[in-house]
Amino acid sequence: MTDVPAEHTADVIVVGAGPAGSATAYHLARTGLDVLLLEKTAFPREKVCGDGLTPRATKQLIAMGIDIAEEAGWLRNKGLRIIAGGNRLQLDWPDLASFPDYGLVRKRDDFDEQLARQAVKAGARLYERCNVGAPILDERTGRVTGVEAKLGEEKAPVTFHAPLVVAADGNSTRLSVALGLHRRDDRPMGVAVRTYFTSPRHDDDYLESWLELWDRRGAEDRLLPGYGWIFGMGDGTSNVGLGVLNTSASFKELDWREVLKAWCASMPEEWGYTPENMTGPIRGAALPMAFNRQPHYTRGLLLVGDAGGLVNPFNGEGIAYAMESGQIAAEVIVQALGRATPEQRELALRRYPKVLKDTYGGYYTLGRAFVKLIGNPKIMKLATERGLTHPMLMKFTLKLLANLTDPTHGDAMDRVINGLSRIAPKA
Repeated sequence: MTDVPAEHTADVIVVGAGPAGSATAYHLARTGLDVLLLEKTAFPREKVCGDGLTPRATKQLIAMGIDIAEEAGWLRNKGLRIIAGGNRLQLDWPDLASFPDYGLVRKRDDFDEQLARQAVKAGARLYERCNVGAPILDERTGRVTGVEAKLGEEKAPVTFHAPLVVAADGNSTRLSVALGLHRRDDRPMGVAVRTYFTSPRHDDDYLESWLELWDRRGAEDRLLPGYGWIFGMGDGTSNVGLGVLNTSASFKELDWREVLKAWCASMPEEWGYTPENMTGPIRGAALPMAFNRQPHYTRGLLLVGDAGGLVNPFNGEGIAYAMESGQIAAEVIVQALGRATPEQRELALRRYPKVLKDTYGGYYTLGRAFVKLIGNPKIMKLATERGLTHPMLMKFTLKLLANLTDPTHGDAMDRVINGLSRIAPKA
């Protein structure tokens, strides 16, 4: 390593400057550690997302010191409006000690850049247009000691070295795959597709979720396992999209962009969700759920966010869990690097997968069972027709699906959800 420039070495390398990577880098850097944050594209850059943030994600933004005032361009939302079975139910976010009672909306290109710049303010060193390829392995131990990359528009080869590397490189996560960490087929996978329309509904202060997606192409209409969403962006546009699970027999055979177009065509004309009002193309992305890649730590590599399959199977939310896993990983790394010997450091690092399973494992197991249930069209139809006529049941469902409970001082609903999560296997 004597020929490696000092600026290419660090205490920790974080690969990927999405919400998971930037949160990891921020929480590491603010403790004084030297952190490299490597992003393959340049900001601002597009990412496929619903743009709607729950109180769980909002809490993480506050923890990072992000200015989330409306004057800074954030649109606040009060809760969730659910539409299904001819019913319409508007639910406020729960009033909890653990989470704020509002969510936020922000476009992903601008959102991700704000998080990355906040990590830089905390002391992280950001390299944009840094396309990371293979991990560098110690020949004797097999441990990750850095990464190979191509830097800048000229794609100059460069190596970065650090005793620990964090894979925040998304669903495809080349770093994880290089170490033999492949996606588990026994975990659910979702697909999200979305686009933007100019619309008079742009300033809606509730996130809107449509629990009925229909495939109307055959002789009989088919109810699909997923949901549609409409989020007002506050800038004259609406984000309109859908998320679908691979538990559907239709998952591989349908063109989900066409399903989205057909769904939009069924909307009231005055909303403006028509082709001539579309402000950008329909884009899609995979939603890796419920720990679909494990272990989350091995040989000097930690997995955060989509790289580790942290998306909530109940509702397809990924940003909150990406940022939370980044904070958890940072806490484990800080403690590990404070140990005196390599053996003690390794002992501390091996705790990371256990903390993740203790935090989310039982809840994600419940989510996997939920995903299987709604994969049955009959159950999905029954749930949408009957559930929305019972507001208390839907309030419980909102808390369960959004994972919004107080762990110690909650109400009876919180105690039921927390109890179920505790006793469910932490797989």
